[in-house]
Amino acid sequence: MALKDVISGTRNEAGIANVLKVLAQQLGDKLQTGQSFREQHAHTTTYLTTQLPDGVVFVENADDVKTVVKACAEHKVPVIPFGTGSSLEGQVNAPSGGISIDFTRMNRIIKVNAEDLDVTVEPGVTREQLNTYLRDTGLFFPIDPGASASIGGMASTRASGTNAVRYGTMKDNVLSVTAVTANGEEIRTARRARKSSAGYDLTRLFVGAEGTLGVLTSVTLRLQGIPEKISGGVCSFDSIKAACDAVIMTIQMGIPVARIELLDEVQIRACNAYSGLSYEEKPTLFLEFHGTEETTALQSQQFAEIAAEFGSADFKWTGDAQERAKLWKARHDAYWACRALAPQLDALSTDVCVPISRLADCVVETQKDIAENGFLAPIVGHAGDGNFHVLVLFDGKDADSITKTEAFVARLNRRALSMDGTCTGEHGIGQGKLSFLQEELGDAVDLMRAIKSSLDPDNIFNPGKLFRMS
Repeated sequence: MALKDVISGTRNEAGIANVLKVLAQQLGDKLQTGQSFREQHAHTTTYLTTQLPDGVVFVENADDVKTVVKACAEHKVPVIPFGTGSSLEGQVNAPSGGISIDFTRMNRIIKVNAEDLDVTVEPGVTREQLNTYLRDTGLFFPIDPGASASIGGMASTRASGTNAVRYGTMKDNVLSVTAVTANGEEIRTARRARKSSAGYDLTRLFVGAEGTLGVLTSVTLRLQGIPEKISGGVCSFDSIKAACDAVIMTIQMGIPVARIELLDEVQIRACNAYSGLSYEEKPTLFLEFHGTEETTALQSQQFAEIAAEFGSADFKWTGDAQERAKLWKARHDAYWACRALAPQLDALSTDVCVPISRLADCVVETQKDIAENGFLAPIVGHAGDGNFHVLVLFDGKDADSITKTEAFVARLNRRALSMDGTCTGEHGIGQGKLSFLQEELGDAVDLMRAIKSSLDPDNIFNPGKLFRMS
């Protein structure tokens, strides 16, 4: 991650002026150009420089999206999709200005097909809204990135989260999308069938594209049955390596854990203070098992035996819903708990992912790096996937502090790549990790550019993200 990658692109001033005029005539007060609206649609939840759009359109249906894209395509003006703004790598910034499309009013749940375990929603629906709606059907959508992100944003960044170890990521749970492409027309990438051999897998092309190939107007998702029984547990270890090794053995033995989250001792200290907990300040695992009364009890017992093998004798688990809710509320509040450790400092949240067998090596080396450089940087991870996050607290007003922090993130990314991992397991590339995509995939990025050029010849869709076109 580097501020040098957050550069301003060339602005098409005449085109932007024309588009604002056209959209004001066609969409009325759905278009807003006030400073406060523009600032709200370019904020980043990290230290990256904010780059404002020139206007924000609060679309209400697919026809509104088509109107915006057609106008922007005609005048070669950027289009930046906006869900809830919870992305972490500058995905909603507008480096060349342009129009931000806000999807908060496109938040209808179009159709639940309970018998087929799927649902079609508009992109502005949030995961919390969707699961509240589904509650009486006995179904739920399992992808849980922590924030109440929009489904469109989650699809665009290929999000995952705490349940991914059992239920997969967005790429595994999106059956189909509809999207408005550069000619202003809407396409559908697939039907609702669970598998298909019909042509290119266009659904996977749009999932994870970060809005650079088109604008999503609906998403069809897989659903799961709400488990008969859910149990959760906590156990601590004397070292981060022991905790990671317990995770590795759990996965390798095929125990169907639903969530297995790693918190280092600094993160536990933060959670204790922020959420009123009293856990030992040691590397800790939070776990959850889904199934029946019998299977969750068996899985909990199997894990307890593994934990004991790696030195943990205090595995505590419960099927009580309130206790579990308190546990996962603390986990989801980890970001704010970290910020509360040093409220005067800025925060940079970054993530990497490695093959599960290298998780312990990567986390231990990262902790050593943190200690040697005197960082305050808690670690929390979706350990069952080999994915972990580091939140570095630093002085964003001090150039030396920024340089030191960016150098640490670069080392972290390259450490993961050296272990055949990735520079981002779920945050995406955006602007913040733009330079590392090339290091990770090499010439494959040229193929991405060719696809982008073919589908978006004028580079209007979220320019300056993922990679530079020139």
